[in-house]
Amino acid sequence: MDLLRKLKEYIWTKTFLKKTGIVFLFYFLVVLLTIFILDIYTNHGQLIKVPNLVGKNIKYAASKLEEMDLAYEVLDSIYDSINPAGTIILQDPMPTYFSGVHVKEDRIIRLRISKKTRLIEMPDLINNSQRFAENILKNRGLKFRIQYKPTIEASGAVLDQRYKGSPIKEGKKIPIGSIITLIVGRLEFGAPVDIPNLIGMNIYEARAVLDSLGKFEYLPVCPDCYSYEDSVMAKIYSQAPEFIEGMQVPGGATFQVYALKNPPEEPPSPK
Repeated sequence: MDLLRKLKEYIWTKTFLKKTGIVFLFYFLVVLLTIFILDIYTNHGQLIKVPNLVGKNIKYAASKLEEMDLAYEVLDSIYDSINPAGTIILQDPMPTYFSGVHVKEDRIIRLRISKKTRLIEMPDLINNSQRFAENILKNRGLKFRIQYKPTIEASGAVLDQRYKGSPIKEGKKIPIGSIITLIVGRLEFGAPVDIPNLIGMNIYEARAVLDSLGKFEYLPVCPDCYSYEDSVMAKIYSQAPEFIEGMQVPGGATFQVYALKNPPEEPPSPK
């Protein structure tokens, strides 16, 4: 009890009351200073209206926001076939007149802008017909040019597909509107030559005659030829195109011959 009495007497002394008052005053000043600093740091009470930037060019928006002590960030670019490239199509936060939201100095306004380039996957057109390939490219918004390459087989088919001079594989992403070069096979004939008479020759002799005249497709048929010796002995008894004095065929044409080891005395009549 004596200790409590002495403690009570000390609490009401001028020394204790003075020290206690100094401590409370110190903490009060600290709190006031903290609030004051936070007000300055957070721009408390400052209200800036968010402007409407949708439909404006990004350069205009950057200048406008700088005048208002606001910053901006471009989130991404979205393909838009209507608006010019660099047009703002979305902003966050929305304009104050629409959302009622006010911001403070240095607030970042996030923007999405339009672009004119959209990527699309390259299709596989190899071995497809030229018309089919053209339709596929048109449907995907791609342009094309045609280059022909002489060929015997696959005439009219796409032999290669190229972009900017280099082969392009299926699935490669390229800008819409890009120009694709299609290499298309085309059967080209050389100068016409007289039809040679191959009747009575073996299939190797006939091959040599055709080679001496130019480049021809050669299709020999010999049903009873089972060895090289059989092929040498067999004689051609029919050919297509048929030999007619003075008749010609274009270079690159196809010759088909029929040979037998014991050919008939007269070639079969054409049907």
